[in-house]
Amino acid sequence: MAGFLTRRLLAALFSVFVATIIVFVMSRLTGDPREQFLTVETTEEIWEAWGKKFGLDKPLIVQYFIWLGKSATLDMGTSLNQARPVWDMITERLWPSAELALTGWFLSIAIGLPLGVLSAVKRGTPVDYLGRWFALLGQALPPFWLGMVLILVFSIGLDWLPAGTRDGPRNLIMPALTLALINASSNLRITRSAMLDVLDSEYIKLARAKGVSSKGVVWKHAFRNAAIAPLTNAGLLLAGFLAGTVVTETVFAWPGLGRLVVDAVRTNDFPVVSGLTLVFTVIYVGANLLVDIAYGFVDPRIRIS
Repeated sequence: MAGFLTRRLLAALFSVFVATIIVFVMSRLTGDPREQFLTVETTEEIWEAWGKKFGLDKPLIVQYFIWLGKSATLDMGTSLNQARPVWDMITERLWPSAELALTGWFLSIAIGLPLGVLSAVKRGTPVDYLGRWFALLGQALPPFWLGMVLILVFSIGLDWLPAGTRDGPRNLIMPALTLALINASSNLRITRSAMLDVLDSEYIKLARAKGVSSKGVVWKHAFRNAAIAPLTNAGLLLAGFLAGTVVTETVFAWPGLGRLVVDAVRTNDFPVVSGLTLVFTVIYVGANLLVDIAYGFVDPRIRIS
């Protein structure tokens, strides 16, 4: 197990290193960032001062290693628009995004996974058709449309829930439901498909022939062997949620990372864009690493791969 964990950790670190190179190169594709803020009043002294302040007067390779070293210590520079440390801007938006992401993720798992198992066990019955209809509908609905419908019904029509901002737990309900209902459909579909493959296996037929209870067959034998695909999907969903759900945060005016990255891209604030992209990369790589580790516990055969 130690060798398996070491290999996965080294692969994750290498992925982050390659990602830092890509992030830095992409942040410089438009040229010297100082050119985005040039005006007729810009003097040579101002140009040089900006270069020294942000390290833009050095060769690109030197700029990259300076940026990498500072990023490793969470010093991601200063926002060009707000003149604030980038890490401070990220951390103040990180908890609202995490609050929304974790709530939506847990709801999507709680809804999609049991329904996927039930749909597979009840294959060909009205319950199965209802589950498949829910999965198809969830995959087809745009999140912005579902969010606006929830606002129209529960905020404007019934006046039960507040829409927009982040003032309390009640403000969390509709954006979390938007994320959960849209993504529970993918959990349902993938879980159902994986369970159907396992339920047709010979060892499941043998377990039934030996008199194992239906509950034991479904959860102890079938679900454990079908858990790889739903586990992968759940890990990617969590990473995507934590990285900021731009559409949902915009519809509900949620002050998360998604809205921050949109504002930074619109104003070409390259330190913020670079910092956010690096944070998102670490989140995705970390989620994949956790999923890989979970694979090793779910299926011991993977540890030797």
